[in-house]
Amino acid sequence: METFVLTLYVLVWPLIVAGTLFGICKGFFKDWREARQEGRTLI
Repeated sequence: METFVLTLYVLVWPLIVAGTLFGICKGFFKDWREARQEGRTLI
């Protein structure tokens, strides 16, 4: 049972990290696109 739990953890955490990274990138590119349309800098 312990081996199964560790295997599941090793296989699932990259999906969690990838989902978080996707959310951050999606927000960044949305803000970047809006800033370009409004003619202002992102920072």
